Amino acid sequence: MSRVNPGILALFATAIIGAALVVLYVIGANPVHEPVPQALAALTPEPAPKPIADMAVVDKDGGKVRLAKFRGRLVILNVWAPWCAPCVRELPALGRLEAALGAGRVMVVTVNASRDTAAQTASFLTAHQAGDLPAYRDPGLALLTGFGSQGLPFSVLIDVKGREIARAKGPIQWDDPAAVAYFRSLGART
Repeated sequence: MSRVNPGILALFATAIIGAALVVLYVIGANPVHEPVPQALAALTPEPAPKPIADMAVVDKDGGKVRLAKFRGRLVILNVWAPWCAPCVRELPALGRLEAALGAGRVMVVTVNASRDTAAQTASFLTAHQAGDLPAYRDPGLALLTGFGSQGLPFSVLIDVKGREIARAKGPIQWDDPAAVAYFRSLGART
């Protein structure tokens, strides 16, 4: 029986431990890797947090608000338009999610991707049981372009450091009790 060189064993053990630590770091760095409820099945986690471009939306006063302003909170960024039927159907659920989460570590940021005015956007949200959601706008479609999306509704989950950790194309059951519990859990851990 031949003897194995102890130096090779040490090198091999170090490589295995290093690889295990990298896997644990990547999984731990992205809070979305806990089981996602069925209601959020359209939410696709990123393998690792991904930096996002320095994009801005227009607020109710016509000023530009950079996405970086929301750092420090877990952000559910939802891009919608009034002519998009699935978007309109999910607005009340987003409003109920925001109400259920309250003021805390998770924030719902809705962005109208049409050329509507701030008043039209706010009125539309109110008419669709989502009047407490922010009335941000993106008339130039900078968010869809910046995130490389072509369809609506489009949602991105942004971590407290301003990095994309998941995205969804299409509508989601945001106010499902399991979804609310999931976002509460993520908010508590970030």
